[in-house]
Amino acid sequence: MGRSNNRRRDVTVADVARLAGVSKATASRALGGYGAVSEAVRKRVSAAAAELDYRPNELARSMNTGRSRSMGVIVGDIENAYFGLAMRGISDAAKSAGYDVILANTSESVDAEIDAVKVLLDKRVDGLIVAPASAYETDHLQEAHATGRPLVLLDRRVEGLDVPSVEVDIAPAAQAATAQLIHSGHRRIAFISALTTDGESFTGFPLGVSSVADRLDGILRALPGSGAESSTELIRFGATNRESTRRIVEELLALPDPATALLASDSLVAMNVLLALRELGLGVPDDVSFVAFDDFTWAELITPPLTMVSQPIYEVGVAAAETLLLLLRNETPEEQRRRLVAQLVNLESIGRPRSPDPR
Repeated sequence: MGRSNNRRRDVTVADVARLAGVSKATASRALGGYGAVSEAVRKRVSAAAAELDYRPNELARSMNTGRSRSMGVIVGDIENAYFGLAMRGISDAAKSAGYDVILANTSESVDAEIDAVKVLLDKRVDGLIVAPASAYETDHLQEAHATGRPLVLLDRRVEGLDVPSVEVDIAPAAQAATAQLIHSGHRRIAFISALTTDGESFTGFPLGVSSVADRLDGILRALPGSGAESSTELIRFGATNRESTRRIVEELLALPDPATALLASDSLVAMNVLLALRELGLGVPDDVSFVAFDDFTWAELITPPLTMVSQPIYEVGVAAAETLLLLLRNETPEEQRRRLVAQLVNLESIGRPRSPDPR
């Protein structure tokens, strides 16, 4: 004897039309919100749909209306707390406007980003929010924009790509953090980033990721006339995981004139720098002063609490979604480049530089 199938058959537009006593075409117009349908018929169809627990076929609806009520979001590293919190802001704003969000993670790979853009466009998302992996390779973004699909850049900008961006004005806070280190006596201040587009050390601007360039620009602004050095050996890229970060930290501290303060470009780099210092038996700020970019909850759980360049990350996500929603309504954002403000939260991880070992 065959096993009974208890799966409920999907309710169709024809079922709704039958219960409402209208044609299938009329039910489709009423449910889809298009075409001429009287208010009385619309209410009758809506009541029938509610009674049957009708759920529309979103793919079919998107083919009929040209809209999927969804937005695609492409970020570099969802493990990075910045993108996780920004995604929360995007999702909250999208949901309140009746949109779904489809997320793609690229691990900061341009090839993965190219594939993600193609997949999301194939899924007929109404618009895209992208944190570009590189400002050097953007043909796929130019092509996506040329299709007429609205595009907003998250956290990063691309020169020559005429689309809105939502970023953080972080250079002034980076400058303030560096000035605080200089005021505390530091002259060998190092910057560590996961940037992978520009080699292992700084050779000049521009850089492949604008948000990293903005951090570094603020740091370098604080140096002239301060007595602090701007040596390229103190600016290190490629801290993409625990092992590479430890190697960079060891190299910076083993220089003939070692770094006495470290600035970590984001929360993931910060965590790996702190792990490296612990493994090396070094304390903050007794042995090395430390400043972290990004705002992450565990920073105040560290002893001592970390000094941070705090960013309004959730608000950046909300603003990016709101900008895309404006474009979807064929409205023009007030600012093509919207910039929210970062602040230096000066806690307790900056101290005086340790005196050199007399040996």
